[in-house]
Amino acid sequence: MYRNAPFAWRARVTALPGMTLEQLIPAPARAEAVPGSSFVAGPATTLWAGPGTESTERWLRATLGAALGLPLTPGAEGAGRSVVLLVDASLEPEAYRLTLDEARVEIRGGAAPGVFWGAQTLRQLFGPDAFRRAHLRPGTPYSLPACVIEDAPRFGWRGMMLDVARHFMPKDGVLRYLDLLAAHKLNVFHFHLTDDQGWRVEIKRHPRLTEAGSWRARSKWGHRNSPLWEERPHGGFYTQDDIREIVAYADSLHITVVPEIDVPGHSQAAISAYPHLGSTDVVDTRALTVWDTWGVSKNVLAPTEDVLRFYEGVFEEILDLFPSTFVHVGGDECPKDQWKASAAAQARIKELGVEGEDGLQSWFIRHFDTWLTARGRRLIGWDEILEGGLAEGAAVSSWRGYRGGIAAAKAGHDVVMCPEQHVYLDHRQDGGPDEPMPIGFVRTLEDVYRFEPVPAELTEEEATHVLGTQANVWTEVMENQDRVDYQVFPRLAAFCEVAWRRLPAPAERDFAGFERRMTAHYARLDALGVDYRPPAARCPGSGGRPPKG
Repeated sequence: MYRNAPFAWRARVTALPGMTLEQLIPAPARAEAVPGSSFVAGPATTLWAGPGTESTERWLRATLGAALGLPLTPGAEGAGRSVVLLVDASLEPEAYRLTLDEARVEIRGGAAPGVFWGAQTLRQLFGPDAFRRAHLRPGTPYSLPACVIEDAPRFGWRGMMLDVARHFMPKDGVLRYLDLLAAHKLNVFHFHLTDDQGWRVEIKRHPRLTEAGSWRARSKWGHRNSPLWEERPHGGFYTQDDIREIVAYADSLHITVVPEIDVPGHSQAAISAYPHLGSTDVVDTRALTVWDTWGVSKNVLAPTEDVLRFYEGVFEEILDLFPSTFVHVGGDECPKDQWKASAAAQARIKELGVEGEDGLQSWFIRHFDTWLTARGRRLIGWDEILEGGLAEGAAVSSWRGYRGGIAAAKAGHDVVMCPEQHVYLDHRQDGGPDEPMPIGFVRTLEDVYRFEPVPAELTEEEATHVLGTQANVWTEVMENQDRVDYQVFPRLAAFCEVAWRRLPAPAERDFAGFERRMTAHYARLDALGVDYRPPAARCPGSGGRPPKG
């Protein structure tokens, strides 16, 4: 699923009457007008779904049909004006061919995901009305031009990471974001469930992880150096039934949910719930609470057999909830201060014969790599897991620039590129004074559009280890859904095109053309209720209006 996918067609831009590539995001590889009359969709339009297309059939009726007031009743293949769904094994699994003529709309996909992505393109052709919850005028006819669109993704991993540990997002908000990812042809949802500031997933054998670890007494207001506090409790967690619902809904949208349980750093919430998890010989872990500020806590897991057994229990329940091949274990930003001061940790280093504290962290990660591999899963972690030696089957999320991803790929390890300098969407979108709680680098819509996931330093063979790319959304300064929307959009639209298409070199990309296509896409985002940061043209004299809330 995650391999860098072959690209079946050369991009070819051909104007279509009434609909052009200027309206599609991500732009497809090939789109051509064909002679013939338009397809008119109305109350009599039927839907015929071939074997293997059932998920798209349900989605079309529940989403597109409801939005446009089209019943899309079952019909025979080729009978009347119909929408036809087919699996065509001659195509790559996520590739599709969308054909429209006077008689029918036909979507062929190499497998069920390809059919679904073709349906997402069809939705865009209908215009903004197709993105509303329900149409105000049921039965309105819609005319679509006769055309052929062929497309396939560049990468098999096209993702977004959402941090729900710093600020909790309720289940309905997560389900909404899965819809938004699907609308942008993204297929991986990296679910950051635990951190110093909160534990967000129910673990039945360790109930205090959510009883005590999911709530903090207050929160820092602003970023790390802010002197302000929000003096009210914050928290929440997902029950195991919530997680099952999220995973099942994502699966219906052909999105894989990759859970993240952070070890051995970013673990203060867990230690506050179960003090024996920390370095009890150097700190009174019984006095710890869920962390109420941002940054990197020095309270990390102790390198003991008890801790390994505890987290094996956690991961056993995680594997029952998440069927994804990959399981993310974090592994980033693990301060070694307590291990250096701990007699028990130093004795452990000697016992294991590893190279210092970095070797101890590597031992920790290798243990869970072996443990996950034995259960048919694969470990993935942030690029710090390279330090001290990388476990043989592990993959790397390269966040500290390209360097970690390059080193991992050259060593034969799979990589997901997500460098903070390019695709950390918590970073501000403008340098102006109106930007709310500005942090990090200024990364504009154009900056994201010019991001290239495959480093030039890699050979063709090494580049095959780049599984794909993802945008990361850390929520320290995003206290509610509107703030997440404001930071994520419209930049996620630029990111989705980078992840889907093989674009020219960054300096040669047609950003002006992308901006023209965004004019239509803003109307879709409006229909979806996305509180995106508006382009400068919509707010003259301002760096952008603050989000609601």
